[in-house]
Amino acid sequence: MRRFKKAARVLGVAESFEKEVYRRSILSGVVMRGDFIIDGFAFTTLTVGGMDATDRIIEMYQSLGRQDINVIMIGGSIISWFNIIDLSKVYILTGIPVISISYEPSEHDIEKCLREYFPRDCMERIKIYRRNGARYTVKLHTGFTVYVRPSGLSIEEAKEILES
Repeated sequence: MRRFKKAARVLGVAESFEKEVYRRSILSGVVMRGDFIIDGFAFTTLTVGGMDATDRIIEMYQSLGRQDINVIMIGGSIISWFNIIDLSKVYILTGIPVISISYEPSEHDIEKCLREYFPRDCMERIKIYRRNGARYTVKLHTGFTVYVRPSGLSIEEAKEILES
């Protein structure tokens, strides 16, 4: 098991959009140390309902020009109205372990939604979604429950990072 130092740096990535208003979503990344010091940030945009989230996250990481980021933590693996992040591709192309984290269980049949809303490229989206694997339910020492998909590290290592 990998050990992460207290001042390990995480690139936290989250998005914001209004589907009916904008065709682009704002993607923000914040580099934060384990001692809660913010030590960098980056912004980009991606297509609402598109297929560019993976590439935008990789480009965001590369734009920072940092060699000291230990983990990329993403708020969900499906963002900006079904723009599915290929977690293993982010890990492979950056060399940085990835944790996708969400705070609520899925209430929808994702594959059914993909077939309904994206008939032209639903199979590509479903392939990425399946490759990301199942979500693990993790109960944190704070009492909160989160849902996690790790890539490039074990669920135990992901939990250790989330607990630190």
